[in-house]
Amino acid sequence: MFGGSTVQCLRLSVRLHSSVQLNCTAVANFHTSSVIFGSPADSLGKFNAKLVKVEKKNNVTTLTMNDPKKLNGWTGPMMITVRQLFKDYAKDEETKVLVLTGADPYYCAGVNLAATMAPMHPKKLRETIRVNNQALFDAFLDFPKPILIAANGPAIGASVTSATTCDAILASEKATFNVPFAALGIPPEGCSSIHFERMMGKDVAAKLLNEGWKPNGKEAAEIGMAMEVVAHEKLMPRAQEIAESWVKSGKKKSIPGGGTVEEYKKVNAKESEDLADAFLSYKFLDAQYNFLMSKGKKSNARVFWWVKTLRPIWGRML
Repeated sequence: MFGGSTVQCLRLSVRLHSSVQLNCTAVANFHTSSVIFGSPADSLGKFNAKLVKVEKKNNVTTLTMNDPKKLNGWTGPMMITVRQLFKDYAKDEETKVLVLTGADPYYCAGVNLAATMAPMHPKKLRETIRVNNQALFDAFLDFPKPILIAANGPAIGASVTSATTCDAILASEKATFNVPFAALGIPPEGCSSIHFERMMGKDVAAKLLNEGWKPNGKEAAEIGMAMEVVAHEKLMPRAQEIAESWVKSGKKKSIPGGGTVEEYKKVNAKESEDLADAFLSYKFLDAQYNFLMSKGKKSNARVFWWVKTLRPIWGRML
């Protein structure tokens, strides 16, 4: 694995601070793109039925991400559970339309990078990042039936980009949509590098991806990200109504903006490669260090100081 006294110091630093969580937003729990940093693809955790509530009515299956204490963040077990349920209901003949929502107050705070920060060889770490990122978005793209996102509250990072590849987003008046990739020093993911422009136009895509604009539900509807915005208490009844109308009309899966599953899976594969490189770049590590220092989290920031300082050494192993 690693060699040399300085890199051994890095390994010790990571172990001492294994609970550090990478950040992309200044909420109490910090979440970002779609990677579990340092977690092998086969060790994200186990399926946990308690993390997602399932309700079936009139050929509509509603999945409610149910981990509000963690803002419904995509921890390893949450991702495993959602992905498995997608596979199950893809085969379920009674399910014609899927609705995905979250337990209040958040829709989803993105992928939680705090699950594990175990030391591993840089090449293996890069592959882990690539595989996990690609698998997450492929789960949405591969689902063969219409998906309606009922965004009940704030959505961050991967939960936004994945939602936009679904058939439609119904937004609560309490919803917001945040894709802070530029601030993190990482490239777009979830096919947003091409999909945002197709779906919402060049200017809006640039505003979201480059300027960090965070539209609310009303604004999301105005720019074409959401199909409509409704009062919070009417969100789920309206979602059921829309989904049942899709069942009645025999609606088929579609991607807003005209993309195809085959094309977007190729885009996702390329973006996942780029993201894996970016997560191991000096620019990203330095951005994390500066962010944590600005929040007074000096102990956590020290981890990133070591990682970025020693990058010329471990970078040779990539």
